Amino acid sequence: MIKVVAKKFIKKDKITEDLKRAKELVELTVAKDEGCIKYEVYQDLKDKSIFTIIEEWEDMDKLNKHMKKEHFKRIVPVIEEFTAKKGDTNIYTKIL
Repeated sequence: MIKVVAKKFIKKDKITEDLKRAKELVELTVAKDEGCIKYEVYQDLKDKSIFTIIEEWEDMDKLNKHMKKEHFKRIVPVIEEFTAKKGDTNIYTKIL
């Protein structure tokens, strides 16, 4: 199992737009991308401009295929325009 944890810092005036695009990406990914176990977006309780995306995938091959899909390549660049500063993305494999 593969887990992706991505922390994003969104411009305060772009939060609503970012959520709209993120919702579209989540819905399309869950519906169309084989191997997606979970794809969730969380918002920080203290700072509404901090989002964390947590994804679970069957394996790395399925994640790589997801990143080549039309909806990913179309939506992610738009979301990146809403970021205030560079975030962090980590990819983990389950060991226990």
